[in-house]
Amino acid sequence: MSKNPLALKVAAPYARALFDFVKETGTLFEVTSDIQNIQGLLFKSRELFKCLQNPVISAQAKQEILIKVVGKKMNQETLQFLTTLIQRNRINLLPTIIFSYLELVYKTANSRAFQIVSAKALSNGQRTRLIKKIKSIAKQSRIMIQFSTDESLIGGFLIKNQGKIVDYSVKNKLNLLAKQLDTVLEI
Repeated sequence: MSKNPLALKVAAPYARALFDFVKETGTLFEVTSDIQNIQGLLFKSRELFKCLQNPVISAQAKQEILIKVVGKKMNQETLQFLTTLIQRNRINLLPTIIFSYLELVYKTANSRAFQIVSAKALSNGQRTRLIKKIKSIAKQSRIMIQFSTDESLIGGFLIKNQGKIVDYSVKNKLNLLAKQLDTVLEI
């Protein structure tokens, strides 16, 4: 998922449109399952992710690759949505759109969706402790958590939920320190 607020604003209407469409057509379960499978596929296959993100690869080539990889396993509505994203040159926002869509699904199911971005991949023990802590703070037993990494954080992690960000990263601490030093040096 993108950290860029502009990307979040662009992705949100696509996620909302997909959500509204699948509710209307009664394919919420099938399309949500497809979306979760795509999310897992993008996480496992960095090559596919990079291919879809690459602006040099034509929209036609991206569409053919996507159909070869997931076409027969995918619901027609999901495939049409992905094709629309490719045609509108928004496929680069797919991880953000997926997270926003799943957030809507979980909100409907009375669950909450979180994204945790860490500087390095978290161990299973760290993930388990973090999930328990988030469940207790959020007072929710059903939560969805998407883990990702961003080495630019240097250390620590971010927790994102419903447009709010809690930043426990070293990068943030250094930025705050730099701002404080700037104000002290201006005096």
